[in-house]
Amino acid sequence: MTDCVIIGGGVIGLSIARELAGRGLRVEVLARDRGRDTASWAAAGIFPPVPDDATASPGDRLTAWSDALHRRWAEELRDETGIDNELRRCGGLHVGASDAGLDRLAAAAASWRRRGGRCDWLTATEIRFHEPALAPAIETGGIRAGFFLPDEMSLRPPRHLEALEKSCRQRGVTITPVAVRGIERGHGAISGVVTDAGIVRARTYCFAAGAWSGAVAASLGLAIETQPIRGQIVLLRLPRQVLGRVVNFGIDYLVPRDDGRLLVGSTIEDAGFAATTTPEAVARLLDVARRLLGSVTDATVEQAWAGLRPGSLDGLPTIGRIPDLDNAFIAAGHFRAGLHQSPGTAVLMADLMTGARPSFDPAAFAPGRRCEPGGIPPPDSVAAYLARAATQDP
Repeated sequence: MTDCVIIGGGVIGLSIARELAGRGLRVEVLARDRGRDTASWAAAGIFPPVPDDATASPGDRLTAWSDALHRRWAEELRDETGIDNELRRCGGLHVGASDAGLDRLAAAAASWRRRGGRCDWLTATEIRFHEPALAPAIETGGIRAGFFLPDEMSLRPPRHLEALEKSCRQRGVTITPVAVRGIERGHGAISGVVTDAGIVRARTYCFAAGAWSGAVAASLGLAIETQPIRGQIVLLRLPRQVLGRVVNFGIDYLVPRDDGRLLVGSTIEDAGFAATTTPEAVARLLDVARRLLGSVTDATVEQAWAGLRPGSLDGLPTIGRIPDLDNAFIAAGHFRAGLHQSPGTAVLMADLMTGARPSFDPAAFAPGRRCEPGGIPPPDSVAAYLARAATQDP
């Protein structure tokens, strides 16, 4: 019998598996989706810095802690596997054009500074100096000002997942491509996981199934909100890279890669579990690229994809032991921060599962907690939430 079975082969599941295996446990990951089918593969990999001060929320503290872990993990993964996940402190520009958008940016910049974060306000001329490729948008008034976060990082999710999976295997983790069909339980514990290939048994179980975690939790008597929110991204191949930094424009963004590729994202859509692209969304994202960079006729659309982010009611992930089940744990509901918060989630979950003193106070993320709306709202108001988010005027 293995020590732990993890249901979910995305970045959260693999990160937990790697951490547990590094502590000497025998781990098996049951992965319904592999590679690019996971939400984490489909992510852009933007890591805004989060100051960890006295006013930081539990979510921000988890993110700040994860930032430090990411830097350490990137080195370890490169040493263990030879794979560079392209974690870079590239810096991020946050730009706007409308009066309302600039007011929001100014308030955000002031908040960064109050909390001790490094943040520089830039005029359009200064933005053009730092990123000449944005000149078309500046000349047409599409960018009027903004701020620069020098500590913003980016990571290449497919490379990170490849490195994580290889590291897990090298640490003895078994990764089984199989669908979970049910859960066996009795006497206050889980006794097995029913899969297409039979029943898998372990001493402990961890559910990290992303947007599908809500249904799994419900089968165990736990109510959590993991509303799937679709995000679409277009990948462009350029003759040469024209940007040196991440550019954030309202809910949209451009993410440069070392090899000349450019990510253009993203959408926020209530599309159920349809992880598919649409011609309308792809066209809108290409228009974003044209508005910011001018003509992109020399760019090739290499591919487009979609992922399902697992939203949560209060904006916080659920991390911890499932009430009334002695050997069952869950890590879900990270929404857009799953990739960013994955190493902190993994260490915290491994602490809880092994009985170690938690490296981070887990109380705010406890399964079964009373959730006050603040993240993704209940299903009947998701449409209104998405409408507001999608019409944010930059």
